[in-house]
Amino acid sequence: MFTIEWFANFGFSVLRLSTPLIFAGLAAVISKKAGMMNMALEGMMLAAALGGVIFAGMTGNVWAGLAGAILLSVLVSLIIAFANLTGQTDLYLTCIAVNLATSGGTVFVMYLITGEKSTTSAAIKAYTLPSIVIPLLKDIPLIGKIVSGHNILTYVSFISIFLVWLFLYRTRLGLRLRAVGENPKAASSVGISVTKIGYISFFLSGILCGFGGAFMSMGWVSFFMKNMVNGRGYIGLSASNIANGNPVGSAIASVFFGFCDATATTLKSQGSFPSEFLEMIPYASTIIALVVISCLRMMKLKKIQEGKENAAK
Repeated sequence: MFTIEWFANFGFSVLRLSTPLIFAGLAAVISKKAGMMNMALEGMMLAAALGGVIFAGMTGNVWAGLAGAILLSVLVSLIIAFANLTGQTDLYLTCIAVNLATSGGTVFVMYLITGEKSTTSAAIKAYTLPSIVIPLLKDIPLIGKIVSGHNILTYVSFISIFLVWLFLYRTRLGLRLRAVGENPKAASSVGISVTKIGYISFFLSGILCGFGGAFMSMGWVSFFMKNMVNGRGYIGLSASNIANGNPVGSAIASVFFGFCDATATTLKSQGSFPSEFLEMIPYASTIIALVVISCLRMMKLKKIQEGKENAAK
Protein backbone atom coordinates (compact mmCIF):
# COMPACT_ATOMS: atom_id res chain seq x y z
CA MET A 1 0.00 0.00 0.00
CA PHE A 2 2.62 2.55 1.07
CA THR A 3 4.61 2.70 -2.15
CA ILE A 4 6.69 5.59 -3.48
CA GLU A 5 3.82 6.40 -5.81
CA TRP A 6 1.43 6.55 -2.85
CA PHE A 7 3.69 8.95 -0.91
CA ALA A 8 4.13 11.11 -4.02
CA ASN A 9 0.38 11.36 -4.56
CA PHE A 10 -0.22 12.06 -0.88
CA GLY A 11 2.44 14.80 -0.78
CA PHE A 12 1.00 16.34 -3.94
CA SER A 13 -2.44 16.34 -2.33
CA VAL A 14 -1.12 18.01 0.84
CA LEU A 15 0.32 20.97 -1.10
CA ARG A 16 -2.80 21.23 -3.22
CA LEU A 17 -5.13 21.23 -0.21
CA SER A 18 -2.90 23.73 1.61
CA THR A 19 -3.11 26.36 -1.13
CA PRO A 20 -6.38 28.12 -0.17
CA LEU A 21 -5.49 27.82 3.52
CA ILE A 22 -2.17 29.60 2.96
CA PHE A 23 -3.88 32.47 1.15
CA ALA A 24 -6.51 32.78 3.89
CA GLY A 25 -3.88 32.53 6.63
CA LEU A 26 -1.74 35.27 5.09
CA ALA A 27 -4.80 37.49 4.63
CA ALA A 28 -5.56 37.02 8.33
CA VAL A 29 -1.94 37.80 9.24
CA ILE A 30 -2.06 41.19 7.53
CA SER A 31 -5.32 42.10 9.27
CA LYS A 32 -4.00 40.87 12.62
CA LYS A 33 -0.82 42.90 12.31
CA ALA A 34 -2.99 45.97 11.68
CA GLY A 35 -4.82 45.27 14.92
CA MET A 36 -7.99 43.81 13.42
CA MET A 37 -9.49 40.34 13.36
CA ASN A 38 -10.90 39.85 9.87
CA MET A 39 -13.43 37.05 10.28
CA ALA A 40 -14.91 37.57 6.81
CA LEU A 41 -12.22 35.60 4.96
CA GLU A 42 -14.79 32.90 4.25
CA GLY A 43 -17.18 35.30 2.57
CA MET A 44 -14.43 37.09 0.64
CA MET A 45 -13.14 33.80 -0.79
CA LEU A 46 -16.66 32.66 -1.64
CA ALA A 47 -17.37 35.88 -3.55
CA ALA A 48 -14.05 35.52 -5.37
CA ALA A 49 -14.80 31.92 -6.33
CA LEU A 50 -18.07 32.89 -7.98
CA GLY A 51 -16.58 36.03 -9.53
CA GLY A 52 -13.78 34.07 -11.15
CA VAL A 53 -16.17 31.66 -12.87
CA ILE A 54 -18.52 34.43 -14.05
CA PHE A 55 -15.81 36.73 -15.40
CA ALA A 56 -13.99 33.88 -17.11
CA GLY A 57 -17.24 32.63 -18.66
CA MET A 58 -18.28 36.12 -19.84
CA THR A 59 -14.92 37.02 -21.38
CA GLY A 60 -13.70 33.59 -22.44
CA ASN A 61 -10.38 34.35 -20.73
CA VAL A 62 -9.14 32.58 -17.62
CA TRP A 63 -6.92 35.51 -16.61
CA ALA A 64 -9.89 37.85 -16.78
CA GLY A 65 -11.59 35.38 -14.45
CA LEU A 66 -8.67 35.63 -12.01
CA ALA A 67 -8.81 39.43 -12.17
CA GLY A 68 -12.57 39.31 -11.58
CA ALA A 69 -12.12 37.06 -8.56
CA ILE A 70 -9.62 39.45 -7.01
CA LEU A 71 -11.82 42.45 -7.85
CA LEU A 72 -14.88 40.99 -6.11
CA SER A 73 -12.89 39.93 -3.07
CA VAL A 74 -11.33 43.39 -2.75
CA LEU A 75 -14.77 44.98 -3.16
CA VAL A 76 -16.16 42.90 -0.29
CA SER A 77 -13.12 43.72 1.87
CA LEU A 78 -13.51 47.46 1.23
CA ILE A 79 -17.21 47.27 2.12
CA ILE A 80 -16.19 45.79 5.48
CA ALA A 81 -13.48 48.45 5.90
CA PHE A 82 -15.94 51.25 5.12
CA ALA A 83 -18.53 49.89 7.53
CA ASN A 84 -16.02 49.45 10.35
CA LEU A 85 -13.51 52.26 9.87
CA THR A 86 -15.78 54.98 8.50
CA GLY A 87 -19.19 53.84 9.71
CA GLN A 88 -17.83 52.75 13.11
CA THR A 89 -19.73 49.45 13.11
CA ASP A 90 -18.59 46.51 15.20
CA LEU A 91 -15.99 44.61 13.16
CA TYR A 92 -16.94 41.13 14.34
CA LEU A 93 -20.65 41.62 13.69
CA THR A 94 -19.90 43.15 10.31
CA CYS A 95 -17.75 40.17 9.33
CA ILE A 96 -20.40 37.70 10.47
CA ALA A 97 -23.02 39.60 8.46
CA VAL A 98 -20.78 39.54 5.36
CA ASN A 99 -20.20 35.79 5.67
CA LEU A 100 -23.93 35.15 5.92
CA ALA A 101 -24.70 37.57 3.09
CA THR A 102 -22.18 36.01 0.71
CA SER A 103 -23.33 32.49 1.59
CA GLY A 104 -26.83 33.29 0.37
CA GLY A 105 -25.90 36.06 -2.05
CA THR A 106 -23.62 33.90 -4.18
CA VAL A 107 -26.41 31.35 -4.62
CA PHE A 108 -28.84 34.14 -5.54
CA VAL A 109 -26.47 35.62 -8.13
CA MET A 110 -25.72 32.17 -9.51
CA TYR A 111 -29.46 31.52 -9.88
CA LEU A 112 -30.01 34.86 -11.65
CA ILE A 113 -27.24 34.12 -14.16
CA THR A 114 -27.57 30.37 -14.69
CA GLY A 115 -30.96 29.35 -13.31
CA GLU A 116 -29.17 26.83 -11.09
CA LYS A 117 -28.95 26.88 -7.29
CA SER A 118 -26.17 24.35 -6.65
CA THR A 119 -23.44 24.62 -9.29
CA THR A 120 -22.44 26.48 -12.46
CA SER A 121 -20.91 23.40 -14.11
CA ALA A 122 -23.72 22.91 -16.64
CA ALA A 123 -24.40 26.57 -17.43
CA ILE A 124 -21.01 28.31 -17.67
CA LYS A 125 -18.05 27.07 -19.69
CA ALA A 126 -15.32 25.73 -17.45
CA TYR A 127 -11.95 27.49 -17.27
CA THR A 128 -8.98 26.31 -15.25
CA LEU A 129 -5.81 28.22 -14.47
CA PRO A 130 -2.75 26.45 -15.93
CA SER A 131 -0.54 23.98 -14.10
CA ILE A 132 3.23 24.33 -14.22
CA VAL A 133 5.72 21.52 -14.72
CA ILE A 134 9.08 22.59 -13.28
CA PRO A 135 12.02 21.60 -15.51
CA LEU A 136 14.75 19.41 -13.93
CA LEU A 137 12.86 19.26 -10.62
CA LYS A 138 10.16 17.10 -12.19
CA ASP A 139 12.74 14.39 -12.89
CA ILE A 140 13.79 14.00 -9.24
CA PRO A 141 12.29 10.79 -7.80
CA LEU A 142 9.44 11.35 -5.31
CA ILE A 143 10.18 15.08 -4.78
CA GLY A 144 9.52 15.90 -8.42
CA LYS A 145 6.09 14.28 -8.34
CA ILE A 146 5.22 16.09 -5.10
CA VAL A 147 6.40 19.58 -6.06
CA SER A 148 5.99 19.76 -9.83
CA GLY A 149 2.78 19.92 -11.86
CA HIS A 150 0.68 22.05 -9.50
CA ASN A 151 -1.76 24.77 -10.43
CA ILE A 152 -0.01 28.11 -10.82
CA LEU A 153 -1.80 29.52 -7.75
CA THR A 154 -0.20 26.86 -5.55
CA TYR A 155 3.21 28.32 -6.41
CA VAL A 156 1.84 31.84 -5.99
CA SER A 157 0.70 30.92 -2.47
CA PHE A 158 4.19 29.86 -1.41
CA ILE A 159 5.77 32.90 -3.05
CA SER A 160 3.23 35.03 -1.17
CA ILE A 161 4.64 33.80 2.15
CA PHE A 162 7.94 35.51 1.39
CA LEU A 163 6.27 38.59 -0.10
CA VAL A 164 4.04 39.11 2.95
CA TRP A 165 7.02 38.65 5.28
CA LEU A 166 9.02 41.12 3.17
CA PHE A 167 6.17 43.63 3.22
CA LEU A 168 5.60 43.42 6.98
CA TYR A 169 9.21 43.45 8.16
CA ARG A 170 11.23 45.15 5.42
CA THR A 171 9.07 48.02 4.14
CA ARG A 172 8.08 51.38 5.63
CA LEU A 173 4.39 50.70 5.02
CA GLY A 174 4.70 47.34 6.75
CA LEU A 175 6.35 49.03 9.74
CA ARG A 176 3.51 51.55 9.93
CA LEU A 177 0.93 48.79 9.68
CA ARG A 178 2.53 46.92 12.58
CA ALA A 179 2.80 50.13 14.58
CA VAL A 180 -0.92 50.75 14.19
CA GLY A 181 -1.65 47.19 15.27
CA GLU A 182 0.53 47.45 18.37
CA ASN A 183 -0.58 50.91 19.52
CA PRO A 184 -2.94 52.92 17.31
CA LYS A 185 -2.88 55.99 19.56
CA ALA A 186 0.92 56.17 19.55
CA ALA A 187 0.98 55.64 15.78
CA SER A 188 -1.58 58.40 15.30
CA SER A 189 0.46 60.77 17.48
CA VAL A 190 3.39 60.58 15.05
CA GLY A 191 1.26 61.29 11.99
CA ILE A 192 0.24 57.81 10.84
CA SER A 193 -3.35 57.61 9.62
CA VAL A 194 -4.92 54.67 11.42
CA THR A 195 -7.93 54.70 9.11
CA LYS A 196 -5.77 54.69 5.97
CA ILE A 197 -3.70 51.78 7.28
CA GLY A 198 -6.90 49.92 8.08
CA TYR A 199 -8.14 50.34 4.52
CA ILE A 200 -4.79 49.18 3.14
CA SER A 201 -4.80 46.06 5.33
CA PHE A 202 -8.29 45.12 4.15
CA PHE A 203 -7.31 45.81 0.54
CA LEU A 204 -4.30 43.50 0.76
CA SER A 205 -6.35 40.84 2.55
CA GLY A 206 -8.88 41.09 -0.27
CA ILE A 207 -6.20 40.41 -2.89
CA LEU A 208 -4.99 37.30 -1.06
CA CYS A 209 -8.53 36.00 -0.53
CA GLY A 210 -9.16 36.66 -4.21
CA PHE A 211 -6.35 34.28 -5.10
CA GLY A 212 -7.68 31.73 -2.62
CA GLY A 213 -11.22 31.92 -3.98
CA ALA A 214 -10.02 31.76 -7.58
CA PHE A 215 -8.08 28.59 -6.76
CA MET A 216 -11.22 26.95 -5.42
CA SER A 217 -13.27 27.49 -8.60
CA MET A 218 -10.52 27.60 -11.25
CA GLY A 219 -7.88 25.27 -9.84
CA TRP A 220 -9.41 22.91 -7.32
CA VAL A 221 -12.36 22.37 -9.64
CA SER A 222 -13.51 24.24 -12.76
CA PHE A 223 -16.90 25.48 -11.57
CA PHE A 224 -18.57 27.27 -8.68
CA MET A 225 -20.53 25.28 -6.14
CA LYS A 226 -22.72 26.42 -3.26
CA ASN A 227 -20.61 27.14 -0.12
CA MET A 228 -17.59 25.54 -1.78
CA VAL A 229 -15.08 27.31 0.49
CA ASN A 230 -16.42 25.03 3.23
CA GLY A 231 -14.80 26.61 6.30
CA ARG A 232 -11.34 27.16 4.81
CA GLY A 233 -11.50 30.86 5.63
CA TYR A 234 -11.98 30.04 9.31
CA ILE A 235 -9.18 27.48 9.23
CA GLY A 236 -6.88 30.10 7.69
CA LEU A 237 -7.85 32.48 10.49
CA SER A 238 -7.00 29.78 13.02
CA ALA A 239 -3.62 29.24 11.34
CA SER A 240 -2.85 32.92 11.78
CA ASN A 241 -3.84 32.85 15.45
CA ILE A 242 -1.77 29.74 16.10
CA ALA A 243 1.28 31.51 14.62
CA ASN A 244 0.45 34.74 16.48
CA GLY A 245 0.42 36.70 13.24
CA ASN A 246 3.71 35.40 11.87
CA PRO A 247 3.43 34.78 8.09
CA VAL A 248 5.87 31.85 8.04
CA GLY A 249 4.30 30.23 11.08
CA SER A 250 0.84 30.76 9.61
CA ALA A 251 1.92 29.01 6.40
CA ILE A 252 3.35 26.08 8.36
CA ALA A 253 0.09 25.76 10.30
CA SER A 254 -1.85 25.92 7.00
CA VAL A 255 0.24 23.08 5.56
CA PHE A 256 -0.43 21.08 8.74
CA PHE A 257 -4.17 21.55 8.25
CA GLY A 258 -3.70 20.64 4.59
CA PHE A 259 -2.00 17.46 5.76
CA CYS A 260 -4.99 16.66 7.99
CA ASP A 261 -7.37 17.31 5.10
CA ALA A 262 -5.31 15.08 2.79
CA THR A 263 -5.32 12.35 5.43
CA ALA A 264 -9.10 12.52 5.69
CA THR A 265 -9.45 12.40 1.90
CA THR A 266 -7.10 9.42 1.63
CA LEU A 267 -8.87 7.47 4.36
CA LYS A 268 -12.21 8.26 2.76
CA SER A 269 -11.04 6.61 -0.47
CA GLN A 270 -10.28 3.43 1.49
CA GLY A 271 -13.95 3.12 2.41
CA SER A 272 -13.26 1.51 5.80
CA PHE A 273 -14.07 4.54 7.98
CA PRO A 274 -17.35 6.43 8.50
CA SER A 275 -17.34 9.41 6.11
CA GLU A 276 -18.89 11.69 8.76
CA PHE A 277 -15.94 11.06 11.08
CA LEU A 278 -13.39 11.65 8.32
CA GLU A 279 -14.98 14.93 7.26
CA MET A 280 -14.58 16.09 10.85
CA ILE A 281 -10.79 15.56 10.93
CA PRO A 282 -9.61 18.93 9.48
CA TYR A 283 -11.88 20.90 11.82
CA ALA A 284 -11.17 18.77 14.88
CA SER A 285 -7.43 19.14 14.25
CA THR A 286 -7.92 22.93 14.15
CA ILE A 287 -9.55 22.92 17.59
CA ILE A 288 -6.92 20.59 19.05
CA ALA A 289 -4.07 22.68 17.63
CA LEU A 290 -5.56 25.89 19.07
CA VAL A 291 -5.95 24.28 22.50
CA VAL A 292 -2.39 22.90 22.51
CA ILE A 293 -0.85 26.20 21.39
CA SER A 294 -2.87 28.13 23.99
CA CYS A 295 -1.72 25.77 26.75
CA LEU A 296 1.91 26.10 25.68
CA ARG A 297 1.65 29.89 25.68
CA MET A 298 0.08 29.87 29.14
CA MET A 299 2.88 27.64 30.43
CA LYS A 300 5.47 29.96 28.90
CA LEU A 301 3.86 33.03 30.47
CA LYS A 302 3.68 31.25 33.82
CA LYS A 303 7.40 30.45 33.70
CA ILE A 304 8.22 34.05 32.81
CA GLN A 305 6.09 35.29 35.69
CA GLU A 306 7.73 32.85 38.10
CA GLY A 307 11.14 33.99 36.89
CA LYS A 308 10.25 37.61 37.58
CA GLU A 309 8.98 36.74 41.05
CA ASN A 310 12.16 34.78 41.85
CA ALA A 311 14.29 37.65 40.58
CA ALA A 312 12.36 40.09 42.78
CA LYS A 313 13.06 37.95 45.84
